[in-house]
Amino acid sequence: MQKTWWKILGAILVIYSSIAGLLLGVPHLDILNETIRNLYFHVPMWFAMVVLFTISVVYSIASLSSKNEMYDKRAVESANVGIIFGILGLITGAFWAKYTWGSFWSFDPKQNFAAIAILLYFAYLVLRNAIDEEQKRAKISAIYNIFAFPMMVVLLFVLPRLEASLHPGNGGNPGFNSYDLDSRMRMVFYPACLGWIIIGFWIYTIRFRIRTLEDKQL
Repeated sequence: MQKTWWKILGAILVIYSSIAGLLLGVPHLDILNETIRNLYFHVPMWFAMVVLFTISVVYSIASLSSKNEMYDKRAVESANVGIIFGILGLITGAFWAKYTWGSFWSFDPKQNFAAIAILLYFAYLVLRNAIDEEQKRAKISAIYNIFAFPMMVVLLFVLPRLEASLHPGNGGNPGFNSYDLDSRMRMVFYPACLGWIIIGFWIYTIRFRIRTLEDKQL
């Protein structure tokens, strides 16, 4: 039980936020209307992605300094799961954009920079697959990851704020706190963020264990 309580917590938070996100009341705002419920699904994907990429770069640094192959495996598996959550963030954002901006992809700076950030990590996986020798692969991919992470942060959190954007919180547009993110929404939003972060971490640990078992069989 001591090793599973956080998994149970994550599952409960995601189930709660998914049901409450669809059933509880939300502010009636112009343009957004009921689509504001997507906040409970879209934003937590990005939070989970950033946490997983942070884990990945920490293990890349550890791998580079200690040359422990387990750290390299943890780095790549957390990056793999981070990419999945990044793709989910793009998809949920595209559907939200369709009903608020009129099209799935409007080439808004936030959308473009987010897509580039995901491509950076796809390039990380391509780079790894292009190198056969294990130690060389671990070293080069770790160095790439250390540079990719700050670039991802700049692409997601810095550059969009310098451009005119439809996205809340960017280009002079108010964030959701200014849109009356009331207590009803906070009761769902914060548990959703924590729940999806835990689920993302859980998936990463499963993938790491599977990869370790596969390598032992080789």
